[in-house]
Order: sequence, then C-alpha cells, then structure tokens
Amino acid sequence: MSSTDSTFDRVAVVTGATAGIGRAIALSLASQGAAVVVNGRRADRLDALVAEIEQAGGRSHATAGDAADQSVIDAMLDGAKSAFGREADLVVINAGRGLGGSVLTSDIEQWASMYEINVMAAARLLRSAGQRLMSQCPESDPVARPRDIIVLGSNVGRHISPFSSMYGSSKFAVGALAEATRRELGPRGVRVTLIAPGIVLSEFQEMAGYTPDLVEGFKDKFEPLLEPDDVARLVSFVVSQPAGVHACDIVIRPTRQDYP
Repeated sequence: MSSTDSTFDRVAVVTGATAGIGRAIALSLASQGAAVVVNGRRADRLDALVAEIEQAGGRSHATAGDAADQSVIDAMLDGAKSAFGREADLVVINAGRGLGGSVLTSDIEQWASMYEINVMAAARLLRSAGQRLMSQCPESDPVARPRDIIVLGSNVGRHISPFSSMYGSSKFAVGALAEATRRELGPRGVRVTLIAPGIVLSEFQEMAGYTPDLVEGFKDKFEPLLEPDDVARLVSFVVSQPAGVHACDIVIRPTRQDYP
C-alpha cells in the first residue's frame, strides 16, 4: 500500500471488504487519500483492515454486518457522515458470492441465499445510495464534482457459462439493475458503473464450491489470472475521471481468457 495522496478527496463505502476484490479496492482508495467505510460480516478482518489503512496514514471506519440487511446499509451510509463529516460520494457494491454448477446441477438449497446477497442486497444499496447521492447534486451544476456508484458484476453475467449458470443469472440481474439506475441517475450527475471481471483468483472459488481441478484448469488455460489488485486499479481509474466523463460498462479479463 502506497502513501496516501490527499488530493483524492472522496468519502467511500465498500461492501464485501474483508477479502479479495473488496479488500483490494478499499486499500487502493485509501492509499489515494479517500476516507473509506468498510463493510463485511467478519468483524475481526474489518478491524485488521482499518488498522492497516490507518497505520499507512489513511482514514477508515468499519461497519460490520450483512450487506443485505437494510439496517446495516443505513449504518454504513450514516457512518460515513458521522466518521468523516459528510455523506459518501463513492459507493462500491461488491458484496456477493458464487455458486458452482448449472440450473441442473447446482445446490438448489443455496439459490435463495445467493440471490439475496447478489441481487437484493445490490438493489437495496443502489436505492439507498442513489437517493443520497442524487440529493447532493445541485440542479444548476450536476457535474460540479464526481459522485459514483460502482457495481461489481461478472463476465458470466454477460456470457453465460454452464459451469456457473445460476451464479451467472444473478449477475445478469445485477447488470440490468446497474444500467437501469445509470439511466435514471446519470442526468442528475451520479455515475453508475458496472465492472464485470473475468476469472479473478481469490477465495471466491473455494466459497463457490469450485473443485480444485476446475481451478487448476482455469490456470492451465488462462494464466496469468487476474488478481484483486487488477480490479481495484480499474475502479480507481473510473472514479478518478472528471465528473463529466463516465466509463460506465467495463469487462476486464485475463488476456488469455477467450471464454467466457
């Protein structure tokens, strides 16, 4: 983590920040000078992340809990204002989970819980953050400064793959929510960006129930695979653009990943 850059004057909220992409995004934004509210269910990991950010000279605040819970959503958004003196102007909707298998083969008992965190949680935070961000935008000059919602989708939310088609279907829904909200909030000065990664090597694969052989197959075919820092670097690029410029719909893949 590099030393902080105080010129990046943003207040951010990042969900799913205890590991992988979310953690990398939180560290990246903090290293650039953003004050960051981090969210996740593993409070010990959040506390360690806050300590790491603060030891590097950054500013951070933890809101532990399930990102699908409206009370937790309210707490993380309220926490930005109470901890840093103003409402968040950058919200990263990253919390989610995978599920190996197709409609025919995946564990049906996990469908509802996956949709709850991947789709319903994203929709609730889009709604709450969108309302707050929109209220910050003066009608006289809606693009006076950047205001962003970043939504983490997936490559398989565009190009469905049989090995994870139930998960992919949830990310198709997330992509639709992001684009619809972009069209609603963009004219008011709020940028809603969908980032759809290909294979990113993290604890995601194990949590999704992907077999070691499947993961090794990804490596054999597509190495080098993406790392969480690669996605974090892209998020930083998007949100650092001038307020009137919007990179809104982005796929990022390992160079050698031809499909999906």
